[in-house]
Order: sequence, then C-alpha cells, then structure tokens
Amino acid sequence: MKIKHALSIMLCFAISSSFGQAKLIKNKDAIIASVEKHKANLIKISDDIWALAETAFEENQSSKILSDYAEQQGFNVERGVAGMPTAFVATYGSGKPVISVLGEFDALPGLSQKAEPNKNPLNEGDAGHGCGHNMFGAGSLGAAVAIKELIESGKIKGTIKFFGTPSEEKYFGKIWMVRAGLWDDVDVNISWHPSASIESSVQSSLALVDFEVEFFGQTAHGALDPWNGRSAVDALELYTTGINYYREHVKPSVRMHYLIQDAGKAANIVPDYAKLWVRVRDIKRSGMLPVYEQVKKMAEGAAIMANVDYKVSLISGIYEILVNREGGKIMQSNLELLGPIEYTQEEIDFGKGIQAATEKPQIGMDSSIHPLEETKENPQAASSDVGDVSWNVANINLGVTTTPAGTPWHSWAVVACGGMSIGHKGMVYSSKAMALTMVDLFENPKLVEKVKTEYKQRKGDEVYKAMVPDGPPPINNKGN
Repeated sequence: MKIKHALSIMLCFAISSSFGQAKLIKNKDAIIASVEKHKANLIKISDDIWALAETAFEENQSSKILSDYAEQQGFNVERGVAGMPTAFVATYGSGKPVISVLGEFDALPGLSQKAEPNKNPLNEGDAGHGCGHNMFGAGSLGAAVAIKELIESGKIKGTIKFFGTPSEEKYFGKIWMVRAGLWDDVDVNISWHPSASIESSVQSSLALVDFEVEFFGQTAHGALDPWNGRSAVDALELYTTGINYYREHVKPSVRMHYLIQDAGKAANIVPDYAKLWVRVRDIKRSGMLPVYEQVKKMAEGAAIMANVDYKVSLISGIYEILVNREGGKIMQSNLELLGPIEYTQEEIDFGKGIQAATEKPQIGMDSSIHPLEETKENPQAASSDVGDVSWNVANINLGVTTTPAGTPWHSWAVVACGGMSIGHKGMVYSSKAMALTMVDLFENPKLVEKVKTEYKQRKGDEVYKAMVPDGPPPINNKGN
C-alpha cells in the first residue's frame, strides 16, 4: 500500500507538470503490477533452484527452469552460448537502447541446509545456495519480464536482454561470455546480489586470479628405501610455507588462499603427486598481477628444493568491478521510491535466530534504504565476474536484503534464508528496483549517455583482455 500511495502522489505531481513525466510514472506503476503478477511464479522458480542446488557448470535443471520461463513469456532464447551448455541469452524487443540484466544460479558445495534458523543440512554433504544465487537468477528474470511487458504494450521502445550466467562461484562463466562478444551491442547492464542491506552499490570488488599448482615426483617405500623417492608433498609443503611467509610482504589489500586437493594416498608411500588450488586477489588487477607472477616463481623454487617437477595452470582471472556512480544515482532514486522492506514478527524472529546461531548481535533485519556512499579506494569486498562485464559495458549494481544483519556469507545461514520468505521478499524487491531503474533508462536517452560517458572515462585507455586459457570453458574439468 505504501508503494501504491507513493506512486499515486508522484503521478498526480507528474500530470500537473508534463505529459512525458506522467507517462514515466504510469510505466513505473505498471512495473510494480507486473512483478506482483509474476511474484508467485518467481518465488517458485527461486525455491526450485534452491532445492536443486546445482554447482558450477552442472546447473542443467536450474538453467532450464529460467530459460523455459523466459521463453514462455515471449523471449527469444538462445541456449548453450559461449561454449557453455548452461549459459543462455533471452532477448525481447528491437533497436536502442539495449539494456541487459544478469542472472546467476549456481550453488556452493557442502552447504546443504533446511530453511530453518539453526544448522541442519537438508542432505548431509550436498550443495546449497550459500550466496543466494537461486534468488539472483529469479529476481533478475522478474525485472526482465516486467520490462518486456512494457515493450510489448508499446509504452517503451528498445531491447531487453536477460543473461543466464553459470559458474560464478568457481570458473567465472561470464568471462567466456564476454570473450564471445555477448555484451558488444548492450548500452547498459544491470546486476544485483543478495545482501544483508539495501543499497545502490558504488563500490568495486577485488580482482582475482585462479590457478592450480601440481608437483610430480617419484614413489618409494616410506620406510624401506625413502631415499629412492622424490616427494611431491615435500614440494607442496615448501610451496605453501613460501606463500605464508610472503603474506608479510604484500600490501594489506592482497588476499592469497589455497586448498590442498591431493597430498598422497598412504602414509607409507613417498607421494609422487600433489596438487593445490590457489587464488590471489587485490583491489586492482594491476596490483594482483605482480603478486601472481611472484607466487608462480615460488612454485618453481619449491620444485627445485624437493627435486621434483611442477606445473602451474591458469584456470581463470577476473577484473575488479568498474564503478558507475551515475547509474548508482538512478538506482538510488528508485530504492527511495520503493521504500524499505516490511517484515512480519515471525520473519524478524527467524532473523534473530540466525544471528543467535552464528553468534552475532540479535538485531534482526536491516530493511532501511542506505544512502549512496562515496566510492572507496580500498573497499572491503570479495570478487565477482561481474567485474569483467563492467569493463565491457556500463554497469549498475544493487544489493538487497535477503539475510539478517551480520550473517556470514557463503554459509548455511544464507541458504536457510534463501529458502523462505525473507529471501523471497528481497528477491521480489530486487525485481522491482532493477525494472524501475531500467524504465528510467528506456525513457530518457540522456541518462543512458551519462552512464555510458562515465564508463568510458573510468575505463580510459585500458584494453580489456580476458584472463582465461585458450580453448573452450572447462565444463568437463571435475578436478578443481
């Protein structure tokens, strides 16, 4: 009711000022109505993907659910784009502007969880949506459908694209989609992400490089003749020790982490093979690359000390997000138009239960509209392949509350909220916020130009280069 009241007041003002503005407000009213009309279906899509919890490049059913619904709504759907069976593009309309919206749908391994405020796996050891991507894809599709209906009715002109983007958590599928030129004709891209607060995001992310290191030695009996062996695990341990000593001598913004994936099979065998999965991050790609080069050299040093062979294999690398404040201002105005999310007492209690279980202050949900922040030089952030998109097209980012304040991310707690009404409300809200922002862009070419001008200024002379190995995406690589 508050939204309808606010829209009605603005509509009356608009009619008294100009016909064009009145038309804009009517279109925004239609957006709210469209998302509400599709809300039950969007919630079902989100819940179905939540239950499937499919991981990187295995999101076959999740991708089908989203692409099938887009097709049912009249979109032209191209599946299997950029060499990835679960990637797709859904398009409606023609001509300019071309506005796109991103949808993710992959889960994280080992985070299975029931929709309840205490740790209780749905299926022990299975995957779960610990980053809320079940809501990400469904919310973005809801926004795309609302815009499609406006184009279909003749109220706005242009093209809307929904990008189904797989494997954000592991291999960063958007890199291959960018490399395939899928955003070449797009004017502005919009993305959102589940969060613990509502804000138009004008902060960057961390650039990242993802690679594996393998060591190859010689087996021998661990007691009878160990001198005949050359231990790959010795090299692995020397290598990780080197990384850990190196931490003192990098900038505070650098992050280095690794996962030991293979360190031998039996204690009485000198292991001839060892393998690590390694990631290096920094706030700028230009800062991350020198650290990456040094860490690669350290692998050679470890191999020399252990008298074994080694191999470093690039998996992928992503750029930091290129911020767009002009786009952020447009999004901010629509968040303020929508107002805060309202929660029931049951939802507030659920949120406090999550906070109690994760040892956080029991303050409940943050439903306020956060003001537009100044862009920080050194943001506290993670990494996302949205960064690569943002270096190829002007990009607007949004965060919407889907968990209580302080919730640990990539945890069972995010999974729990994403399978019940707290997550549902945030997802539906995101659909409205993104679609309202897209209406502004479709209706006002000057706003599109402002957003694109800032993108060009921030990118400068930087020439984008996808940081992936030659050849197709690693869709059949189960080793990482």
